Amino acid sequence: MQKIPLLLAEPDMVLARDIFRDGNANGPPICGRGVTLTDALIERLKTVEGHPVRMDGDRSPEEILLALDKRFKKFENDPLTNKLKQIYRVHYMKSFGDQGGREAS
Repeated sequence: MQKIPLLLAEPDMVLARDIFRDGNANGPPICGRGVTLTDALIERLKTVEGHPVRMDGDRSPEEILLALDKRFKKFENDPLTNKLKQIYRVHYMKSFGDQGGREAS
């Protein structure tokens, strides 16, 4: 059994284990072990919020927030622009998920 990022999933691959909602392994599985992937199922699984998997080359959450700070540095004394920066920061934090995204394994 191997784990792959969803971006590498292809039709006719078969799930080696049940897939559960994050943090709810006791609930019903989203997809069951032995399910053969189809184009339609892969597309439905791609409809996620946040950034659950970081791929090689993706910037870390820390790098993204540092870049945000750098981008807004010139305007740090402007309250309206600071508010905009905070909106971006909140958006990025939500997109990172609880653990800032998981490394692809």
